[in-house]
Amino acid sequence: MTKKKTNNKLKWILGGTAAFLLISAAAAYFIYSSTVAPNIFTEEKTFIKIYPEDSFDDILKKIEETGVMRDVGSFKLLAKQQGYPEKIVPGNYELSNGMSNVKLVNNLVKGRQAPVRLTFNNIRTKQALAGKLSKSLLMDSTEFVDMMNNAEILSIYGLNRATAVSLFIPDTYEVYWNLSPTDLLDRMKKEHNIFWNEERTQKLNALGLSQAEVSTLASIVEEETSKKDEKPIVAGLYLNRLKRGIPLQADPTVKFALQNFGLRRIYKKHLEYDSPYNTYLYAGLPPGPIRIPSKESIDAVLNFTKHNYIYMCAKEDFSGYHNFASSLDEHNKNAAKYRNALNRKNIR
Repeated sequence: MTKKKTNNKLKWILGGTAAFLLISAAAAYFIYSSTVAPNIFTEEKTFIKIYPEDSFDDILKKIEETGVMRDVGSFKLLAKQQGYPEKIVPGNYELSNGMSNVKLVNNLVKGRQAPVRLTFNNIRTKQALAGKLSKSLLMDSTEFVDMMNNAEILSIYGLNRATAVSLFIPDTYEVYWNLSPTDLLDRMKKEHNIFWNEERTQKLNALGLSQAEVSTLASIVEEETSKKDEKPIVAGLYLNRLKRGIPLQADPTVKFALQNFGLRRIYKKHLEYDSPYNTYLYAGLPPGPIRIPSKESIDAVLNFTKHNYIYMCAKEDFSGYHNFASSLDEHNKNAAKYRNALNRKNIR
């Protein structure tokens, strides 16, 4: 072989090797960029919610609309290679800064969700609670209300239709967006048990009431006053009535019975409305809470103020506070002052 031919062959080998290395480098870069290289760039927390009926195209559209993915095409390719279009798991997923395609695909395929913060407070009825949950979670409000009226399910938690809401302790909780109504009850039961610790349980036993009964009384206290310093006094008043066998005669229970929470004045016709929640007609506590009481109101009952009051009436200055009395004569005077104040303001 001549020297010229040898040189040509060497050049061909070297050129082929160089081309191979270039192709290999390009392939390696493509694999890197389409799998483990960062593909999500965002300064704020970004999430997508995937519903049970969403298709792969729907998910791609949601990702594109966030504007945080640099190369949607490479994500689409990898997702298809991993069989994701046939493994869609509903949920709430975070698109975090610096996330790679392979990380996101793995999260989606395995259902690794980001929890959502569920906050509820100032809620009176099951329907209102269901509405709040359906806005925060993938939960049908009708399905939730049906569960809260299902005696068989509620009995598992030691509850009935009237006491069901006492399981819920207002707070902020981290939960998964697509948890089921029964999963939510399980979680609330755990939180309920945590709230009712040894100290509270000892005070509960001293009162001789059940947890549901304390929640019921706390719900009345919370409807009667929004003043933190007054709640233990109101609680003590109703405990005095219970102990003496005097009907509670709590106006908020009448409003609940009528499902008319906007009443400013309670008239005789309202007091005659026949309902087990009407504490003017029926002695003792109503069947269950008339709202979901706050922790503060429950603690006000457990730490009630000892006194001799058995009557209360809103103060005539409309401050939100009340005048308290131990005798009917004193109470009637307070009530007259409040009625006169209502009349002056033409409140009917």
